[in-house]
Amino acid sequence: MSVLLARLASPKLTLAILAAIAASVLMTEARWSGATEGLAVALSLVVVNLAAATIINPAFRRQSALLVFHLSLIAIILLVASSRLCYLKGHLELAAGESFAGLLTDFEAGPWHRGQLDAAAFTNDGFAVNYDPGLLRGKTVNRVHWNDENGRAHRAVIGDNHPLVLHGYRFYTSFNKGFAPAFLWLPKSGGQTVRGTVHLPSYPMHEAQQSIEWAPPNSTTRIWTTLHIDEPLLDPQRVSHFALPSNYRLVVRAGEARYDLRPGDRVSLSDGILIFEGLSTWMGYTVFYDWTSPWLLASCLVAALSLAWHYWRKFIAPSKPKGE
Repeated sequence: MSVLLARLASPKLTLAILAAIAASVLMTEARWSGATEGLAVALSLVVVNLAAATIINPAFRRQSALLVFHLSLIAIILLVASSRLCYLKGHLELAAGESFAGLLTDFEAGPWHRGQLDAAAFTNDGFAVNYDPGLLRGKTVNRVHWNDENGRAHRAVIGDNHPLVLHGYRFYTSFNKGFAPAFLWLPKSGGQTVRGTVHLPSYPMHEAQQSIEWAPPNSTTRIWTTLHIDEPLLDPQRVSHFALPSNYRLVVRAGEARYDLRPGDRVSLSDGILIFEGLSTWMGYTVFYDWTSPWLLASCLVAALSLAWHYWRKFIAPSKPKGE
């Protein structure tokens, strides 16, 4: 047993494991298949190597602070490996008044992520963003509401640094936001009427490019939609705030036909009737899930405190005079 532990604690094995971790990190950055699992295995081998070194080294048994530090390192490595296997990071967009139904616009996740995004439902009640001179974005204030498992209603205000936390998922607002024309689509085939929004490019990042091409549900008709804003919304010379324009024109093109729409106007297309209901806004959110975060923070604090305790006793604490 002692021979096996000595081999597992070997510095040569440590170097080989570190090389494997470096290779796994590069593979992860390149998004190679199986890279995350490979990194988790390499980190687990670090735990085995470190645990074996802790067992066979008598210094750890004599110095409790050093033992606690190395046990904390083992916990940190295990938590990092678990994080890579179970995390989720993604993005979503919601128009004002729209509810999140568990669908993300894009995401990346660990192979063991088994979350419940559909249970983390909430509704975007609208937002406000102030801009300082120079169009420097200030604080985002986003009002949301949701019901818990018992049906009780809750309301909150979230932002870029103050998330909504539901079922372990943390929802933050982002710089990504804009205007969203709301439409009602009535298929001529007699299908279901659909109400929804079309999210124009982010504003003011793409202020001069407020156009998008899209198709109504179950339709082959491509529609080009452009928002023309006939008033200045954000003043770069003074404090201003993001708001819906009062003077605007919504231009819709379908084939060779062109329409200037106001709220309530309708367009008859080959396979349905499109009704413009008004202009709204949309907010882009980032969502994170990582159950290891609080435990990782606690382990790091224990590691730092135990290392400080070790060095204080070794170099700073006064030694007792001989004979006492």
